[in-house]
Amino acid sequence: MQHVLLSTRLQASADRVWEEVNTPRLLMFVASPVLRFDLVEPLVLPDQWEERDYRFRLRFYGRLPLGEQTGRVSRPQPEGLKRYVRDNGFSALIRRWDHLITIEPDGNGTLYSDWIEIEAGPLTPFVAAFARRFYAHRQRRWHQLVAADFKYPAA
Repeated sequence: MQHVLLSTRLQASADRVWEEVNTPRLLMFVASPVLRFDLVEPLVLPDQWEERDYRFRLRFYGRLPLGEQTGRVSRPQPEGLKRYVRDNGFSALIRRWDHLITIEPDGNGTLYSDWIEIEAGPLTPFVAAFARRFYAHRQRRWHQLVAADFKYPAA
């Protein structure tokens, strides 16, 4: 098992970051173009994540199939001003992809952290190396979205 932790400061209120992190549209934006998530189950994504399992087909750069991944979305109890969203995911190759997002007010902005626990047997070091790059990409995309005042580009 390996852990990955990446944090960044966003120049946006924690309430606004919390609002966005609870939407599937944010996932699709921050993951793009590295990963594309094609929904398998349920048949339609809600506007806000519900606490339940979601099954996706993943595609690397929109082309290379990576198989299906299940994400189990939950919202652990806040601790003071810290709020959390958890995606405790898994797939056929990755036994554990436990992703905890932490959102905490930080002066005039927000401290945003991605903590991932990965277990993929002998592939674990490679999956963890990918996760470090992928979550760094996601955090760069967060900064782009904040700079655009949360105006998502047209699909």
